Amino acid sequence: MLPMTLQEIAAVVGGAVHDAPGAVTVTAPVVFDSRRVEPGGMYVALPGERVDGHDFAAQAIEAGAAGVLASRPVGVPAVVVEDVPAAYGRLARAVVDRLPQTTVIGVTGSVGKTSTKDILAQVLPTWGETVANRASNNNELGLPYTVTRATADTRYLVLEMGARGIGHVAYLTRIAPPTVSVVTRVGHAHLGEFGSVENIAQAKGEIVEALPDAQGGGLAVLNADDALVAAMASRTSARVLTYGIESPADVRAEGVTVDELGRAGFRLTYDGQAAEVRLRLYGLHQASNALAAATVALGLGHPIEAVADAVSQAEAVSPGRMQVTTRADGVTIINDAYNAAPDAMRAALRALHTMTGDGRRAVAVLGEMAELGEHAAQVHREIGQQVAEIGAGWLVAIGGADAAQYAAGAAGNGTAVDRAANVAEAWELLRDGLRPGDVVLVKAANSAGLLALADKLIEEPGAVTA
Repeated sequence: MLPMTLQEIAAVVGGAVHDAPGAVTVTAPVVFDSRRVEPGGMYVALPGERVDGHDFAAQAIEAGAAGVLASRPVGVPAVVVEDVPAAYGRLARAVVDRLPQTTVIGVTGSVGKTSTKDILAQVLPTWGETVANRASNNNELGLPYTVTRATADTRYLVLEMGARGIGHVAYLTRIAPPTVSVVTRVGHAHLGEFGSVENIAQAKGEIVEALPDAQGGGLAVLNADDALVAAMASRTSARVLTYGIESPADVRAEGVTVDELGRAGFRLTYDGQAAEVRLRLYGLHQASNALAAATVALGLGHPIEAVADAVSQAEAVSPGRMQVTTRADGVTIINDAYNAAPDAMRAALRALHTMTGDGRRAVAVLGEMAELGEHAAQVHREIGQQVAEIGAGWLVAIGGADAAQYAAGAAGNGTAVDRAANVAEAWELLRDGLRPGDVVLVKAANSAGLLALADKLIEEPGAVTA
């Protein structure tokens, strides 16, 4: 965080300082979780469904916070405003405007945005201090928190930007105007909220509309393998660099291969140059995410050999994103349980298929996907059919009506199917039914709670049968 006094903060957010008789300076990140307070930071008091953040103001000060951003006086140094979330965004914008040498890189898409952000966060430090969202943290609260982690030395600020409707990405770009924007793919995530894939494309494309023009350094990085993304080139006056595996593009991955563990390799080509990439990330779909990150680095002017080497070193860092662990008993757990859109579910199942090509049993542990609206039953049934098509030996479908669609889609095709109402029931089934050598994919919408199940499968092998 660039040092700012409470008086300076009050001026930029439209608030007033209370209970701070002397000069108080904020020097550390501005957080909305009192447990994350750092000495010299600031705590954002938000009202919640069950608790009021204002109740933790004194605790935050005791933990080292210099002040609180609040909607009412709280008896400790504070900047009081009418709308706390809006003020948080204004504060983050003031920080961005004061960063002396930082390139803001915005990343969005229905699938792949977190993985692409994570790869960029590991690639760009080769050329300068890089700050990126932790996990997703990609909304109107997570973005300001990430911005306030930047310092005067930050060279790259990589910001994943999520959307629950049209206008959301545009709002986030007003908090942190990007110089570089990346769109990974338009898919069916949040289809129930958006109503159509076209509306999703409209919302995601707001990130390129926020760019400066080419003369001002603006760069749009677009996936040529997705027609809806490629069409966004018409919505910006920035320089456009496309990337692709199947389609003609400025930056390409040629000769894509996948090893026995499902890790992709390819020949990175750009502007008549080429370099080899061998990913440590699991799943063929990571080739496209890695290519997006490589395109950003190349577009920023970095040499292709160094870019290829940095991309090849990237690993899974966000919890529940294709994290692979092999237990002592030989059971391999693929923890991809952080979230699940239909396209991401299909990609994970393809990875499971690849990783069991040596004859190991594929086990799909699937919780329900969310926000699919009227399409939910059909999409869940199609995923169940894919479970059978990849030759999975066992499906454990967790949840209610949509989980029943998984089971119906997979039934009668050689896949053993079990249903569990909740994580506890699923654990009982898996504890008793896994065999040495099984490869287990755990995936669902975050709301399904399967992250805890994946952790339990890794930590407590249970009674594995021979």
